[in-house]
Formats: sequence, C-alpha cells, structure tokens
Amino acid sequence: MIVFASGPVIPNFGGSSAAYACERANRLFCPNWVSQNWSTVLWPALRQHVVLTVIAVVIGFGISTTLALIAYRRGWVERPVVIVTSILYTIPSLALFELLVGVPGLGLSRTTAEVALVSYTLLIMFRNTLTGLREVPAEVRDAAAGMGMGPMRSLLRVDLPLAMPAIIAGVRIATVTVISLATVAALIDDEGLGAPILQAISNEVFKTELIVAGGMAIALALLADGLLVLLQRALTPWTKVRT
Repeated sequence: MIVFASGPVIPNFGGSSAAYACERANRLFCPNWVSQNWSTVLWPALRQHVVLTVIAVVIGFGISTTLALIAYRRGWVERPVVIVTSILYTIPSLALFELLVGVPGLGLSRTTAEVALVSYTLLIMFRNTLTGLREVPAEVRDAAAGMGMGPMRSLLRVDLPLAMPAIIAGVRIATVTVISLATVAALIDDEGLGAPILQAISNEVFKTELIVAGGMAIALALLADGLLVLLQRALTPWTKVRT
C-alpha cells in the first residue's frame, strides 16, 4: 500500500511507474488496472459469482417446483408455503445474512450465503410455477384425459409445457435477484464480484475497481436474462415471447 500524506489510501496494484500514473492521479477509470488485475481479481470473482448464482437458482428451483407441484394437487399447501416464503423474501438481506451467521454450523461461509440466496428465490418461482400450472385451460386437460393420459403423463406432457413461459419468467426474476444479492453476500463469504466492490468502497477514493466490478455484475444479470429468454423460446416455440 502507498500512503499519501494528504489523506486516503490508494492501493498499489504494481506495474511500471507509467502504468501506475493513472492510479496515482486517481482518475475515474484506469484501463491498465483492469488488464493487470483481470486474471487475479476480476475473472476469479466473476467465476465465483456465477457459481454462487447457479447453485442458489438450481436449489431454489428444485424446492419451489416441488412445493408448487404439491400445491397444485393439494390446494391447502399453498397458503403456508406463501406465508413462509413471503416472510423470508421480505427480510432485508443484511439482516438475514447476520441472522444466519449466528446459526450453529453456518458462520461465515459459502453455505450461509447460499442459504440466504436460496431463500430469496422460493416465493418468486413458487408463485410463477403454480400460476402457470393453474392457467392451463381446463379443456386442454379434458382433451388429455380423453386421449387416455393419466395424471402424471398429463402433467409432464401437457401441464408443464404449457406452464413453461410462466415458470421461466420466475426463473428469470429469481436469477437477476440472486446476482444482485450475491454482491452483498461478500460480507460473509469473501467471494464473487461483491468482494472487489467492497474492497473498492473501503478504499474510498479509487473508483476503477468499483466501476468495473459493478459493471460486470450488471452485465452478468443482463446476459443471464438474455440466455433465459433464448431458453424460453427454444422450449416454447409455439409462443410469441414478450421480453
């Protein structure tokens, strides 16, 4: 670290004095910092962020879809699931992370971060999946039954395909939500794009790290959403997708 007598600390990222001039001058954006720190800071953080997001969305999708299928057949299940998942969804992220850190066996770990991130996906995907299933026209189900389809076959061949647009819409919202909240998760698990963002905030004056890491998080959310739109189009070619 290089300490300037006049005030805040600006990190010394190495390199030649010419390359370091931008950081020393504390300019808004220093391309040379990005190139010097891509392989050691930014790329690992991006990979970690993707892993955190994928794990949370996959686990959340599995739990919420299972609950939605049960509620679809047993209507009384919906209310308690909505109450519990709504409570989890409305807890501020910082408060939830702090509460989970105190749970025995969790502490400051990736597991704690994932438990919190998964909890924020449940309400969104549960509601969308259940809504999609319930919006399947009754005449379509009757036609499936008339063709000799049993409940399970009708669910797999008729209900779920027709509910797919609503299901993927829920996955899209949940994915973007997790990508944003995963930056906050760096407070308890020093991984993901939240780590360089928090580091930049602690430095107070050096803006490049904050701009790049924050921009990468936004770009990741946009990319994930776009890929899910393409997935929806591939799975539901008969539907005109509105984005």
